[in-house]
Amino acid sequence: MNEPFEREVAEKVQFQTSAVGSPEKSDEFIVPSITANKGVSASAESEEGRDSTKRNSEQPIVNRTLSRGFASDGLDRVRHRAEKDKVCVFNNLFQFLKVDLLRWSFYQTKRDSAPGLDEVTWKMYETLLEERLPELECELHTGRYRATPDKRGYITKDDGTQRPIGLQAVEDKVVQRACVTVLNEVFEPQFCGFSYGFRPGRSQHNALDSLHEGICRRKINWVIDCDIKAFFDHIDHEFLMGQLEGRIGDKRLLRLIRKWMQVGWVENGVRTPRTIGIAQGSVLSPLLANIVLNEVMDRWFVKWRRTQAKGDCIMVRFADDAVMGFQYEWEARSFLTELTRRLEAHKLTLHPEKTRLIEFGRFAKSNRRKRGEGKPETFNFLGFTHCCGRTRNGRFKIVRRTIRERQQRKLKEIKFELIQRINESLTSIGKWLASVMRGITQYYAVPGNMDAVKEFYTQLGRHWHWVIRRRSHKARNRWTWERFYRLQERYIPRPRVAHPYPNERFDAKYSR
Repeated sequence: MNEPFEREVAEKVQFQTSAVGSPEKSDEFIVPSITANKGVSASAESEEGRDSTKRNSEQPIVNRTLSRGFASDGLDRVRHRAEKDKVCVFNNLFQFLKVDLLRWSFYQTKRDSAPGLDEVTWKMYETLLEERLPELECELHTGRYRATPDKRGYITKDDGTQRPIGLQAVEDKVVQRACVTVLNEVFEPQFCGFSYGFRPGRSQHNALDSLHEGICRRKINWVIDCDIKAFFDHIDHEFLMGQLEGRIGDKRLLRLIRKWMQVGWVENGVRTPRTIGIAQGSVLSPLLANIVLNEVMDRWFVKWRRTQAKGDCIMVRFADDAVMGFQYEWEARSFLTELTRRLEAHKLTLHPEKTRLIEFGRFAKSNRRKRGEGKPETFNFLGFTHCCGRTRNGRFKIVRRTIRERQQRKLKEIKFELIQRINESLTSIGKWLASVMRGITQYYAVPGNMDAVKEFYTQLGRHWHWVIRRRSHKARNRWTWERFYRLQERYIPRPRVAHPYPNERFDAKYSR
């Protein structure tokens, strides 16, 4: 890199950073562009045989279609400094909220999501995008930006209860997405390796692989299925802001985040300010949840395992859903007691009915048989029911099945939608059912679960055939099963295995 270019970059991006106990740290630095690797020597998942998270996700940090100014010379350098200095405080992050990042953030939002309180859809906002973005940037940097309250909505949970969610305005989503892009570069390096929820380069199947291999490769005999009761609704604002202030010194960015947390929601024309918790369903809430749980659970678990654990223990967390595995029963019970106390100290509570300690592992079946008890209990995680099973050679394996209640509820929803669209053309309905089946295959078609996926395919066809025969009196005689099978083969793809075995993908991702 030549000297003129170095001076140009140094003038463009300057980090006013301060480090606790490190006054000698330089405020300016220039480093080459790097990829989104943690690249640290500390163990990320020692209980699963991993010793470093280097090369954990070898993809660019942000979309490289963005201008070089903020993509290479800016956020890459923030990430590098955050990895290098774990106590560094960043004082000038608001400068990245420019038109380029806001435009990229807009095209990252879902186009078919429900509109917010202002009733502006994604396509409506796109028509005025280039005119609005410079104004939005100016409002952000002059302090004139105002957050819009969420529109309160509800979704049905697995147990039939209603979960409140916040439907946000498109503009709020755009600004929050831009803030998440910046904050990820600061907080990603300090997250633990067994945290998988809503993080770049990580997915639900990575968490499932990690849990599978952790139980199979370590001496795990007891499992805690952990569920925090109404987690998003009970996050303490002051504790969360304290965690943010530990790494962010930019008062403008902190003020913006606090504004989103306290803006509240509108339901039936009545606005309610939020004094505790964060909006579930917002763009920013997953990152804020990870920041809270990283301090409350993850780092505490690493310390507990290093100082108190006597046997093997593992942990896999995806957002507020966590599964812990232990070698000894007494140790699992002791950990659960301490975890309950720690969560209560941070105004959080374990769900008394959904949090369970079960015997699970390679010896669970034989031990329960000796005690005259039934089959080993199962637990649910990320849409799959995990069961103890055996291979053809008699070796232990984990059987993963689609949660039956969830599959039945999805089929009922499809049948209801088919009835509503009974008069539409078979082509449009066929394309819609094909997209549904592809989505089910891409997520649930893991090795060992093909029976459940094929059953879904069969029931999907039966519902469609039932609706077709009720389109008219003549259709009852015309649409035989033979004719319908030809229609089904034309539109709905047959299920196939879409994922490798957990050990193959796990070893490929962590080849060391």
